[in-house]
Amino acid sequence: MTRPEKFGFSSERLGKLDRFLAGRYVEPGRIPCAQVQIVRRGELVHETLLGQADLERGRAVATDTLFRIYSMTKPITSLAFMMLVEEGLVALDDPVTRFIPEWKHLGVFAAGTGPYMTTPPSRPMQMIDLLRHTSGLTYGFQNRGNVDAAYRKLQIGGPTGLNMDGFVGELAKLPLEFSPGEAWNYSVSTDVLGVLVERISGMPFQSFLQGRIFDPLKMIDTGFQVREDQRPRFAACYNATPSGGLTLQDDPETSPYLQAPDFHSGGGGLVSTAKDYMAFCKMLANGGALDGQRLIAPKTLKLMASNHLPGGQDLTDLSRSLFSEATNAGVGFGLGFAVTFDPVKAMLTSSPGEYYWGGAASTAFWVDPVEDIQVVFMTQVLPSSTYPIRRELRTLVYSALVEP
Repeated sequence: MTRPEKFGFSSERLGKLDRFLAGRYVEPGRIPCAQVQIVRRGELVHETLLGQADLERGRAVATDTLFRIYSMTKPITSLAFMMLVEEGLVALDDPVTRFIPEWKHLGVFAAGTGPYMTTPPSRPMQMIDLLRHTSGLTYGFQNRGNVDAAYRKLQIGGPTGLNMDGFVGELAKLPLEFSPGEAWNYSVSTDVLGVLVERISGMPFQSFLQGRIFDPLKMIDTGFQVREDQRPRFAACYNATPSGGLTLQDDPETSPYLQAPDFHSGGGGLVSTAKDYMAFCKMLANGGALDGQRLIAPKTLKLMASNHLPGGQDLTDLSRSLFSEATNAGVGFGLGFAVTFDPVKAMLTSSPGEYYWGGAASTAFWVDPVEDIQVVFMTQVLPSSTYPIRRELRTLVYSALVEP
């Protein structure tokens, strides 16, 4: 293991991080396992391995355990789309209908009229709206109103058996929550980006990711399906209970991930390991390249890691649903991930320009360009809102950084 002191971290304080995760979460059974990787200046500074990847079979978490990363798929999909932007095949201000003509007549839900009565949007949906979640699309699980209910009825974002074209075809039947650009709403937007990557590149979405991102970064364990050779390393996923315990949500021996999906979800379909995802983070921190393989230019990445919410607003100002709580003050959204632009308003130890996201099973990552730190956190507990572990993790990591 690399000596933490060499990279400005205190070994004793990093030990507090491990003890906190063990005592607060793993030993009481609130989460089954915890894996943390901390990298600084391109080197692994610290790795935490606690608990079991499979409680039912008593299998300990390991450095190569395979996790469902859910929405940590989104930054990967967003990067894939921006690679096509760099090639001049699409522009951020292009109308989405340029490549999804099925959406030519999408309207905005008219309140009080039922889920299918609409009015014309104030402007067409643009590609940038999908990247920053200002498209007017939504997720059915938000349970806010008629449009969310319509998504649930059609199982949009769920196990529908639809292929990529079928997915956008079903969305064509539903209204938008609001006119594009008027608000921020976490949604299936990044799933649509996956469809666009497929249509614009002329190759299957999963093949594009494999050839253009996973292979160059040597992300050998990342994909939409758990291969036969990976099955012994695949973690179980759990639901948190009201009493603070866990119930099995997805058994790794019978999981749908063992089969190739009909729909390759750019918003949440990937499985990966901490090592693989850290390779992705190191590439981001290194300006778009890793080990001689350049995926994207530094200026494009800088654009992605800037706040693109209209008027420079934060999520508390613009969000219509999730992520409008006070803890997201000072946090904007870029082209694929959240961006902290005011740590004081966010009330969180961090750096201006830090960007990050997480997954539904409580996984998380962040990239700090000021301190040159990347962190990947893996576990498997639904929903991610159960515990404040992501904020606690930031506090503990930065409290161990004694030489900025």
